[in-house]
Amino acid sequence: MTTPSQTVGPFLSIGLPWPDGPTVVPEGTAGAIRIVGTVYDGAGQPVPDALIETWQADPDGHFDHPDDPSGPLRKDFRAFGRCPTESDGTYWILTLPPGAIPGQAPHIDVSVFARGLLNRVVTRIYLADDPADPVLSSVDPARRHTLIAQPTDHGYRFDIRLQGENETVFFDV
Repeated sequence: MTTPSQTVGPFLSIGLPWPDGPTVVPEGTAGAIRIVGTVYDGAGQPVPDALIETWQADPDGHFDHPDDPSGPLRKDFRAFGRCPTESDGTYWILTLPPGAIPGQAPHIDVSVFARGLLNRVVTRIYLADDPADPVLSSVDPARRHTLIAQPTDHGYRFDIRLQGENETVFFDV
């Protein structure tokens, strides 16, 4: 038997997306990559009403944060992306590859909001396996692949599985 605090109604995404949300950099930006993927639920079905948010350093390793003393972001780089999933569960983000930050390999932080979740779940996208990264190396090698985007002809693919076989690794933040 579930209690009201264990259940949540439909995810309310009205007003959260905005037209240029998926474009961390403007279309046509030199060196930009498109990350595409699908969000799947525990039954392996696409989630048509999830929301993906990304946060990352620019290619020089600068964050858009007042506590980052490394310097300003690149021009036209917003560092933040937001994309609702389509009816087939797909999403996309147009961005520049992130740079390394001290002590960590290049990565993109990802939050997933979806119906049935009381809180967002948080994961990372790595564009390559880097065993020197302390976070990635702490993940069971059998599950590490769930954090590594796969190269495609136009960028990368990163599917997110909320539960079940090949569940994406999520972090307690």
